[in-house]
Amino acid sequence: MNALIGAVVAIVAGPLLPFAAIVGGAVAGYLERGDLEAGARVGAFAGAIAAIPAVLGVFVFGGFLFGITPLSGFAVAPIFLLLVLVVVPVYYLVAGGVGGAIGSYLRAEL
Repeated sequence: MNALIGAVVAIVAGPLLPFAAIVGGAVAGYLERGDLEAGARVGAFAGAIAAIPAVLGVFVFGGFLFGITPLSGFAVAPIFLLLVLVVVPVYYLVAGGVGGAIGSYLRAEL
């Protein structure tokens, strides 16, 4: 449940903050009330949930912005797909995990 709350925070804060995945992971880690490992785990899970709409958004809006689709045949299309399907989810996973560890640390210190 905490991961879902953190994912919602990351999704809502996404257009407003450049590192929204870290903020969402920190909220999830803070709510988890565990050690750093548990916070990082729930933060990474929150990042994984938040990555789903992020991938869809980057794929749709980035494709329209640059005129790239999987069927376009341009040399840029495979690079764009790699970016969308690998880099964006990995960023959200890692940023959420780091944020979760930060949230757990803050919970323990406050």
